[in-house]
Amino acid sequence: MLPELSNMLSWWQWSILAAVPPTIVLLYFLKLKRRPLEVPSTYLWHKSIEDLHVNSIWQRLRNNLLLYLQLAVVLFIVLAVLRPSWQALRLSGSRLVLLIDNSASMQATDVQPNRLEEAKHRVGELIDQMRSGESAMLISFSDTARVEQNFTDNRQQLREALAAIHPSQHSTNLSEALKLAAGLVNPGQANEKSTDLHVAGTKLFIFSDGRFPTVPNFELGNLDPIFVPIGRSDSANVGIVAFGASRADDKNGKLQAFARLNNSGPAAAEVLLKLFVNDQIQATDADRLSIPPGETRGLAFPLDDFDSGVLHLRAETGDQLAVDDEAWIVVNPLRRARVLLITPKNERLEQVLATKAATELAEVRVENPDFLKTKTYRDQIELGAWDLAIYDRVPPARMPRTNTFFIGCIPPGGGWKAKSEVALPQIIDAAVSHRLMQWVDINEIQKVIAATPLVVPSGGMVLIDSDAGPLLAIAPRESFEDMVLGMSLLEERAAADGSRAIYRNTDWPWRASFASFVFNLLTDRAGSQDLTASGSYRPGMPVILEAPDSRTELDVQVPSGATEHLPPSSSGKRTFTATDELGVYRILSGGKLVRQFAVNLLDPAESNIRPEADSIIKIGYVEVAGKTGWVAGHCEIWRELVLAGLAIALLEWFLYLRRVHV
Repeated sequence: MLPELSNMLSWWQWSILAAVPPTIVLLYFLKLKRRPLEVPSTYLWHKSIEDLHVNSIWQRLRNNLLLYLQLAVVLFIVLAVLRPSWQALRLSGSRLVLLIDNSASMQATDVQPNRLEEAKHRVGELIDQMRSGESAMLISFSDTARVEQNFTDNRQQLREALAAIHPSQHSTNLSEALKLAAGLVNPGQANEKSTDLHVAGTKLFIFSDGRFPTVPNFELGNLDPIFVPIGRSDSANVGIVAFGASRADDKNGKLQAFARLNNSGPAAAEVLLKLFVNDQIQATDADRLSIPPGETRGLAFPLDDFDSGVLHLRAETGDQLAVDDEAWIVVNPLRRARVLLITPKNERLEQVLATKAATELAEVRVENPDFLKTKTYRDQIELGAWDLAIYDRVPPARMPRTNTFFIGCIPPGGGWKAKSEVALPQIIDAAVSHRLMQWVDINEIQKVIAATPLVVPSGGMVLIDSDAGPLLAIAPRESFEDMVLGMSLLEERAAADGSRAIYRNTDWPWRASFASFVFNLLTDRAGSQDLTASGSYRPGMPVILEAPDSRTELDVQVPSGATEHLPPSSSGKRTFTATDELGVYRILSGGKLVRQFAVNLLDPAESNIRPEADSIIKIGYVEVAGKTGWVAGHCEIWRELVLAGLAIALLEWFLYLRRVHV
């Protein structure tokens, strides 16, 4: 392709440049070359006459190497000023944002040594192409994003930041990386609603295998995205996408493990499965699984003699991604919840809490209102000794550090309020999708004599609504939740003979739905649950850890063997976020094992490592096609021309000095 002139001059600049070569030639016409020489006088007159002919401006120009070198210097300088260029596949743009996917699927070995290292190699090529005036920013991303190096033109800093990027076990989500880049490129304007990048010349390079969801509602603006796909289209992988344990009803509550495996490769796969129970291999009949291409297969493992511990499933696949070939499940012993009931007298509520189903879930302590004034109550509440406190018509002086359920009274502190009492309110709706309302039929509530509708704090949710206002609602408080019933179950009123008698304010406690509600309350609010379901987390997910009391320190042993120390907490609960490793985490208190949990990948999108056939990603309404080569840009050589001119000038000066001193 013919070169282009990227810097055109005005007429007077062209005139100056055009006058330089003739001026140099003119100087050579007038230039005299004399050598000192002693001669007889008659010879001197003869040479003077010859000098008159030499000084003539119209004499014939002699062949002179210095003249040619000087003209070459001027020619190179003129070309450098014009900045000639041509189109070529190379880096373009003065500002670059380089996004590198380091999610779990980037550990696939279909390209050597793996996809992440290939992406880093490609980014290194871009860094090597950077020229003076060009700057770049480096961001690594999975389901979170991190700035490895902010904008800099220092290529050494960029290379060091690039080398520090390591693989993660997380899934992939491009939106976080785009938002982070938007906030850094265009501070003060990029947010969830407006991510328009008004920085001309900013190129956005995305190095990924493309296995992430479409990024909706993102405006690219002047940002020019370039997707560089990493990975082969014929990649093969079989991964564990689900692994769990449950109690089978047909086996008298015995546990069984189940797993699902997905084959994303182009051919059928034979997989050898090994199940380890508390580090001991379990002999099963279903240890081999044949999976057709592009399909998923599941299987179950009976666990007749297993009640608690660690289940470890290993799939021997020999494929191109190893991180999804293992999974763990922790089955913790079922712990009964600790429930405190403060009530003047409520036989029906106490009866429901004393049923066999309730006592299997919770240990309930019933106290009268005077217990609120004791030191024992204050100490136990402050130490988080209870999982749930139920206050029946007797509110405490201040909120306890636990989950609460208020019946016929309002929590102290001013966040909750009660409206004026209304008679015979009609229940009109319920949040049946909420976990506390599962299997609760509000149509069974036929009578409510009196109620005080609620004013729910910000962030709360109405569970049962009436024509007069909310009757049951729940709202968060720090790390706890408070639930309030805006009506009492029983009312103490004066009888005709002047004595005090207990009356039913509603028929709900005598309906089957009330027992279902209490069961949900114990399993959800009090924290009592079969931990086979909650013993597994995704990488990066926060885990709420509970100590025996708030004064106890916790140590968490991560799968690699390192130990994380968690200081005491006034609530007795800690949030643990360092869950980046796959495997089993052990929680210790005073050197004793308190609980275990597992972190697994279990992500079908990450296990499907075959890039999309068309290598197209979608950002907002823009489709970005993958490019294996670099974007076409202008190649300029003005710097090389200046250096060449300088070198010729030095050569000319050297030759001139040599001739003068000869």
